[in-house]
Amino acid sequence: MTESAQPAPGSLVRSSPLTRYRLADNPGPMSLEGTKSYIIAAVDGGPSVVVDPGPAQEDHLAALAATGEITLILITHRHPDHTEGAERLHQLTGAPVRAADPAFCFGGVKLADGEVIDAGGTKIQVLATPGHTADSVCFYLPGDGTNGSVLTGDTILGRGTTVLDYPDGTLVDFMASLDKLGKLGPATVLPAHGPDLENLESVVLTYRDHRDERLAQIRAALEQLGEGATVQEVTDAVYADVPASVRAAAELSVAAQLEYLRVTS
Repeated sequence: MTESAQPAPGSLVRSSPLTRYRLADNPGPMSLEGTKSYIIAAVDGGPSVVVDPGPAQEDHLAALAATGEITLILITHRHPDHTEGAERLHQLTGAPVRAADPAFCFGGVKLADGEVIDAGGTKIQVLATPGHTADSVCFYLPGDGTNGSVLTGDTILGRGTTVLDYPDGTLVDFMASLDKLGKLGPATVLPAHGPDLENLESVVLTYRDHRDERLAQIRAALEQLGEGATVQEVTDAVYADVPASVRAAAELSVAAQLEYLRVTS
């Protein structure tokens, strides 16, 4: 697994034979260097698809609109750093916006799991991958290079691990989504945050190992604290070293893992 260098916001960067991205200027504990807005196109400057317009930053959206003929806008999930700019980019380009959540479909229709979209000069397969959020989807490009690529949104990150936005996102769903993605083999991982990664199948195994380790830590904490321990108490025991800036995310993860243990035991 290798990491690619992260450019400064504003640059248009080649990420795979069929994709480029522009990094929004919204760095933070959860967004890492910022949110990547991907452009899918068989020919640079030709008909293209934008995935995740990003935040409502006029310069970012104007730069995306200027990259060529945008015919479609796709959304990986509902979080504002991916969707805030969707309606404005729709206005700038006239391209319909499609998402799993109809609330973010501007001029477009809801995405369907397994659907194959012919746009940007290539085929894009929609994969429902709930877990990070209930509406999370990934986009598989089978013709992107030797092994294809997958735009994973926040389902798989380029660095660190995914936060489950519990109770909307659940660990039961997330583990099933990892299994689904792992079947795509050694595809390139194109995440919305952090560097691109090689070999999706390997990345999925790493994610599953991490979740299994955390679940073992949760079980050990419950043995010490008792089954009635609160989310806050378990978080103190298992995530004692996390900075305050991501404490709330750690508590969400603990809540999701406690529910997972309840429903799978």
